[in-house]
Amino acid sequence: MTVVTVRPWSLRTRLVVSAVALIAVVAAVIATVTTIALRSYLVEQKDEQLREAVHRGAMDRAGGLRFVGAPGNELGTVGGRAETPGGPLDAAGRLDSPLPGDVPGTLTGAQLAALSAVPRDGAVRTVTLPGLGDHRVLASPDGRLVLGFPLGDVQDTVGTLILVEVCVTAAGLVAAALAGGTLVGVALRPLRRVAATARRVGELPLHSGEVALHERVPDTEADPRTEVGQVGAALNRMLDHVHSALHARQVSETRVRQFVADASHELRTPLASIRGYAELTRRGHEETGPGTRHALTRIEAEATRMTGLVEDLLLLARLDAGRPLSYEPADLSPLVVDAVSDARAAGPDHVWRLDLPPDPVVVHGDPARLQQILVNLLGNARAHTPAGTTVTARVRRDGHGVVLEVHDDGPGVPGELLPHVFQRFARGDTSRSRQSGSTGLGLAIVQAVVTAHGGRVDVSSVPGRTVFAVRLPDPQVGHRPVTPL
Repeated sequence: MTVVTVRPWSLRTRLVVSAVALIAVVAAVIATVTTIALRSYLVEQKDEQLREAVHRGAMDRAGGLRFVGAPGNELGTVGGRAETPGGPLDAAGRLDSPLPGDVPGTLTGAQLAALSAVPRDGAVRTVTLPGLGDHRVLASPDGRLVLGFPLGDVQDTVGTLILVEVCVTAAGLVAAALAGGTLVGVALRPLRRVAATARRVGELPLHSGEVALHERVPDTEADPRTEVGQVGAALNRMLDHVHSALHARQVSETRVRQFVADASHELRTPLASIRGYAELTRRGHEETGPGTRHALTRIEAEATRMTGLVEDLLLLARLDAGRPLSYEPADLSPLVVDAVSDARAAGPDHVWRLDLPPDPVVVHGDPARLQQILVNLLGNARAHTPAGTTVTARVRRDGHGVVLEVHDDGPGVPGELLPHVFQRFARGDTSRSRQSGSTGLGLAIVQAVVTAHGGRVDVSSVPGRTVFAVRLPDPQVGHRPVTPL
């Protein structure tokens, strides 16, 4: 079944169509009234002529059933012996002395029957004679004379009038549509400018980063004395409030980033000291009990975990601040081999595979950060999939970029978590987590590093197949927009 989508009409089209439809209704009413009035006038003239002819015919004739056409037409005076015996008819059934201007002729039985059925009440009626069309017919009061004038000339005149009205109305509607389209277009020009301002504001990345919101509706379209001006003025006030809110948000985010950077930097020294003293105490010559040795081991482990968290926060703070990375040509293949080797050592219960092209795949980036992308993606696959899961790292070229993929055949990412996997501190449920202590910053760092390289990271997941795809610009073709998966 094919679903046809009807494109909605623009305001300009609706206004023009409404105006043209209103003009068409008015023109139709005027044309209808004019047509009815003209026909009534012509028929009334025909009736007056018919009354005079009947009066004259009644004075001239004393018998015979007669049908008299309009003077000069092809219908003639006709008599019928069967209907009016004894009339002044010749042997052929014709009147022997027609009225002036009449042309003798013969009527059929059906035509005579239609004329015979005309009431003798002195009223003019329209009678349709088979083969002769509509006629205005009047019978004399004594019933001995029936006269009728054809309505063909009236119908021709009315038909010509209708044709003229249709042509004039059509031409007028076309002219009204063209003129209305121009006038409405001019009238809606201020509204289009307001809409253009709103569209430019809608294209700004207001959801992140520092936004310079300088778009405003021109003062000529912000006059509160007009309807469009009221909309423009209201939009300007709204933009002022949004600009103030964005500025306040930016100041707050800057303070938070600075605090995180400063706190991360300051925490590195005491954490290093805690780890050093714990290790020194555990390796000292003094006798320590099993409980103390276990406590020192836990102190070292937690200090190591906190150090990693501080390093991640510090890296995100630096990337948020827009600090440049160290870019240089880097071949992804050796980086992938090293990262998979480390992942195999950390997760021997998984199946690790490589899928690399025969030729080097060189990108322009920071090798240390690219290595961190691989480590985080592989570590995410190891931490959130059960033992025996196959994890494959693949590098390939695609269009104008280089694609680095890490996919596994694990249970997949829950549907409610999938849109938020790259958010900071986002974590999966316990059914996907084999280990505790995840900070939820690994994939956020991946996205931040990839964005800093001018690329994009996507994820698709169904049970049995989860793919994280990192797209980086190819230095051989320049930084071009990457195509979606």
